[in-house]
Amino acid sequence: MVDEGPDAELAERFRRGDERALAELYRRWSPVVFTLALRSLGDRGDAEDVTQRTFVSAWTSRASFDARKAKLSTWLMVIARRRIADAHEARARVRAVEEEVLRTTRPDDLVREPPDLADTLLVANEIEQLEPDAQTVVRMAFFDDLTHVEISERLDMPLGTVKSHIRRSLTRMRDRLEVSHVAP
Repeated sequence: MVDEGPDAELAERFRRGDERALAELYRRWSPVVFTLALRSLGDRGDAEDVTQRTFVSAWTSRASFDARKAKLSTWLMVIARRRIADAHEARARVRAVEEEVLRTTRPDDLVREPPDLADTLLVANEIEQLEPDAQTVVRMAFFDDLTHVEISERLDMPLGTVKSHIRRSLTRMRDRLEVSHVAP
């Protein structure tokens, strides 16, 4: 099917890479592509994105356009429908990831209240009361979030010593904090 007339001339200019032909094609067909995308996707931003992607795809693949097989407008609508389908697939992937996150995350992990400044200062003060090696081990365990093995390797300290420092330090801190919270 060979198209005659002004549309055939526009199609040939477009296929050859004439940017003015692209501008004319965009002016003429972008409202149609946008409306089609908006009706399908229901979101203005997504429809704008699909419209842009449609014309970028058309421009980059213009050499594959064959006026004997379809009108330029038909070819453009096929590209638009593919970009709309891509947008729906992207949404489905995002939903799947969100569902996976919600499925694997405990509600407590999503919402946490910030730590109380007074408690933070109190714990920091109690850590300062520990002996130097114990301070280092406790800081690495709780502030740097290192495992006992990682602390042992970094400090070149036996694993049992690391565990003992943490256990004794926590016991001392708990005992001091319990005493300091007893009403006079």
